[in-house]
Amino acid sequence: MLLHDSHQPGFRTPMGPAPAGSRISFSVRCDDAAAIILRIWHNDEHDFAMTFDGRDLWTTAVTMPEEPGWVWYDFIVYHPDGHTVRYGAPDDGLGGEGRVYEQGLHSWQITIYDAAYKTPAFLHGATIYQIFPDRFFKAPTAGADQRTDRLIHRDWNEDFFFNHPDGMLDNGSMDFWGGTLNGIREKLPYLRDLGVTVIYLNPVFQAHSNHRYDTGDYTRVDPMLGTEEELRELFAAAKEQGIRILLDGVFSHTGDDSIYFNRFGHYPEIGAWQGERSKYFHWYTFEHFPEKYRCWWGVRCMPELRKDEPSYQRFMFRGKDAIVSRWLEAGASGWRLDVADELPMDFLRKLRKCVKKTDPEAVVLGEVWEDASNKVAYGEMRCYCTGDTLDSVMNYPLRTAILDFVTGRSTAHDLVRLIHHQAEVYPVPFLYSLMNLIGSHDRARALNAVIDREGQELSKRDQAAMRLTHTEYSLAVKRLKTCFDILFALPGCPTVYYGDEAGLTGGADPFCRRPYPWGSEDVELQRYIRGRMTHFRDSDVLKYGLCEVEAPDDDTIVIRRTLDGTKDALGRRTRVKGKEVFHIHR
Repeated sequence: MLLHDSHQPGFRTPMGPAPAGSRISFSVRCDDAAAIILRIWHNDEHDFAMTFDGRDLWTTAVTMPEEPGWVWYDFIVYHPDGHTVRYGAPDDGLGGEGRVYEQGLHSWQITIYDAAYKTPAFLHGATIYQIFPDRFFKAPTAGADQRTDRLIHRDWNEDFFFNHPDGMLDNGSMDFWGGTLNGIREKLPYLRDLGVTVIYLNPVFQAHSNHRYDTGDYTRVDPMLGTEEELRELFAAAKEQGIRILLDGVFSHTGDDSIYFNRFGHYPEIGAWQGERSKYFHWYTFEHFPEKYRCWWGVRCMPELRKDEPSYQRFMFRGKDAIVSRWLEAGASGWRLDVADELPMDFLRKLRKCVKKTDPEAVVLGEVWEDASNKVAYGEMRCYCTGDTLDSVMNYPLRTAILDFVTGRSTAHDLVRLIHHQAEVYPVPFLYSLMNLIGSHDRARALNAVIDREGQELSKRDQAAMRLTHTEYSLAVKRLKTCFDILFALPGCPTVYYGDEAGLTGGADPFCRRPYPWGSEDVELQRYIRGRMTHFRDSDVLKYGLCEVEAPDDDTIVIRRTLDGTKDALGRRTRVKGKEVFHIHR
């Protein structure tokens, strides 16, 4: 017998991540070893002899490093016959029960975090609603848009155009339905009744495109959406409804049609495209001026920013008009950071300090698609959950695991392993702030994803015409309800992408961004999701309770949430007692 299971109590105490400088006990069960060595790696290797209890239990305790980061560990087992084996973690990187390695080795991970690390209280167990501003609701605005190169739909319910005039790309970034900030404000009562406590807005700053990830001016609200005053009024009105708003921070790149780059001369100020006379010239990297410059993923209309450039950092973080603090002071409750793993760690640390100095309870939430505890980006392994960069991340790995489960590509056991792994590597404040999602602006609509009808093999024209049959739609709704049953039972922030609750369908971008179907909602689905969201919002057990998860069979996941009336999962005092158990079948 040889057993160490990092997902089960008793093998590592305490389980999960560890505060810097804390002490952890390790145990291995083995009844045929002469000696066992615990091998720990943190900058270099350290070996610790384990003590045998005379039956089958080997133990030792180790003090963790004083600085945040990672500790990796495995075991060397010496058998009485002289045979030696290496015993390490499963090779899928998800921890749990170990295995013997004849060659090579995978180690278990311990995330070491700052003992003072905490995340904003309002984010723990928040219910999030994501809005793509152009497509949510249209109401009059005082904004005065002067652009003439935009294709504006006059009918809110019409679909994407083809054969755009003046060389515009089919289904490109220049289709606008005209949703406004005042439109969002008008629908705040709907969002409150839905159970929303946090709105995440896709970009709202002046930009050329409808998605606005090609920022034109960080200091101005896009006039098609509204005015700065209307944005401030939206912040204030939302708070009156018990709702906070997160803005989208696109700090990795700007648009080429921007005050900073100014490739087309639409702005009166000299931009980087005009040469070294521009104060923005050193914000960008020109490989051959002016035509060849570094872009985000090679997308020419999104020139990449030099995040290490001092003048850019001053613009973002320092002074009374610093962008990051300016919009928090206007009423935003934090930032969701676009492509956070393309922002250097030093940049993220400075951003976090700026945010927390402005408002200690403001959020820094990152777009990270992989494991945020050990993400490799640009040749560097990064941990975003040690307390010096992000408060939490968008939980795309959970999205993948849930979709794989409901579509039959994996089992309940696989889903449970991923859930256990995240609890093992994410500190509790981070775990209870995860943005748990199924739908987003970057993926096919949830109703399409749950039945593998994303249409990526089709032409854009055929994707636009793609509709789910009645049978497909019924199956999709059933599966989507299962997805939300899981989301609303787990720790973190269950998130609804606008329109998913109303039955919107569509493939990948741009078809996942159709306008909200006001007056044509799937009322039954809407009622179901409202019930799940409001129950979660009102339940301390679900927001803050301990969580146990198991898979009794391949098709069933059981989630138990409990509060014992003393402390919640975040270590805060509570008098609430309760238990909720979910048996979720696919």
